[in-house]
Amino acid sequence: MLSTAPEAQPSARDLFRRGLVIPAHPLALDAGRRLDERRQRALTRYYVAAGAGGLAVGVHTTQFALHGTPMLAPVLELAAETSRAAGREVLLVAGATGPTGQAVAEAELARSLGYHMVLLSPYAGLDEDGLIERAAAVGEVLPVIGFYLQPAVGGRTLSREFWTRLASIESVAGIKVAPFDRYRTLDVLHGVVRAGRADEVALYTGNDDHILADLITTHRVVVDGREVEVEFVGGLLGQWAVWVRKAVGLLEEARRARGGDDEAVRRLLSLDGHLTDANAAIFDSANGFHGCIPGIHEILRRQGLLAGRWCLDPEEDLSPGQLAEIDRVWAAYPWLRDDEFVAEGLDRWLS
Repeated sequence: MLSTAPEAQPSARDLFRRGLVIPAHPLALDAGRRLDERRQRALTRYYVAAGAGGLAVGVHTTQFALHGTPMLAPVLELAAETSRAAGREVLLVAGATGPTGQAVAEAELARSLGYHMVLLSPYAGLDEDGLIERAAAVGEVLPVIGFYLQPAVGGRTLSREFWTRLASIESVAGIKVAPFDRYRTLDVLHGVVRAGRADEVALYTGNDDHILADLITTHRVVVDGREVEVEFVGGLLGQWAVWVRKAVGLLEEARRARGGDDEAVRRLLSLDGHLTDANAAIFDSANGFHGCIPGIHEILRRQGLLAGRWCLDPEEDLSPGQLAEIDRVWAAYPWLRDDEFVAEGLDRWLS
């Protein structure tokens, strides 16, 4: 006899472990550098309509300067409210920063607004022992996503032992791996395997310079004579704050590639250089990533989602020569863009 009981819905943590496109949500400001609620909502609606499985809000792309200001709570709340209207589960990830007390308080705010997880940014004021204690404290509030952030935008080098210890914390649900460095990326993979939690800690690429290669590779990590397969299941990326409809398709194709589709492997390897070249322009790699956030804003401005490139810091704008580089990659790689999709939905998202 067939059961008539409703099928159990996957938990947020289950969805996260399966692998999602998670855009790092930008901050929409007006010319007076005040929150532009209409366009902030439009961005969220765009990401959800494009098929993103989650949103990361209050993270680097949202601008770390947001933390400690009265704007943080309404920005988190806008994304939560808007995504809940989508009619499907959207994983909500809140960025938390600062010393332990601040990070815990920000996690508590996120929990009160319905967020599922916290992306815990590194903090220079603590050594590795202190960072582990901080992660454990935040994990008592919400599941934690560790974050290996590249030094150029505020990160620091962390030992392989650190990642082993972090992955051993039961409340750590995943790690965003974004050191932009293959050696440091391998440190995280080895750490997760050494912790014995390769099946529980979801790895998300944040290596915006290596997105597709990360997503199609099955790593075989050997620790103490044991070989363990680990994969990046999804991406939590600033690059995926733009051209999201195409990003969703790329993740699906990456799953097929890891499953043995050789044609998908060859196609994605050819696209990998295109996406990295585009990212170099958008993220301003030539100038130490100074124009990273304005570069993302410029793409969204061209598509009509943002009104301008304004950042909280009036001095933060595109670097000399960056606009010409964005023009170049915009023209060179139309297959990376989702302009038609945005044009079709823009009026609806802005309403």
